[in-house]
Amino acid sequence: MFPQNDFGASLYKTWNDTQKREEIERLVEGYRKGLPVGILCKMVETVAGSQQRARKHLHALMTPTERQSAIEKESGGIQLVVKKLMQ
Repeated sequence: MFPQNDFGASLYKTWNDTQKREEIERLVEGYRKGLPVGILCKMVETVAGSQQRARKHLHALMTPTERQSAIEKESGGIQLVVKKLMQ
């Protein structure tokens, strides 16, 4: 989905599921405090290791209202990216 830039991916591959979940929780909290949704999506996908796992984490950690709001705030290409992970 995203270009293959490392963004720490090699480090995250060494983490166990608990470490990944904790990092994703911090990213979601960062989003709630103003982190742009595009960065949230990219980093969650990188930490989780795949789109499917990222989607599962976001669905578990964010309310349906939060996810829908994130989708509606964006437009164009970034909205498609956000929609894939949040809907």
